[in-house]
Amino acid sequence: MTTGTLLQEVKAFIIETLDLEDVAPADIDDDAPLFGEGLGLDSIDSLELGVGLQKRYGLKISTESEETRQIFASARALADFIAAHRTQ
Repeated sequence: MTTGTLLQEVKAFIIETLDLEDVAPADIDDDAPLFGEGLGLDSIDSLELGVGLQKRYGLKISTESEETRQIFASARALADFIAAHRTQ
């Protein structure tokens, strides 16, 4: 799977997992922050994404670590993490 394809899959995963209405994958900037001023996600969203990652990709992420912040920094960072650790 190419990086671009995985990036689009990750954007769709974020939208589906968080049930974001009126948001399309094209609306999510590859490198914009997912939390705060970017997409505007919060800590509850990060927990939901973590559960979704475990269900869909078999990946576990510790809840409060600097690595977690880096993984969820942007759609591209999340795609890179999945590509590096994917088990399915």
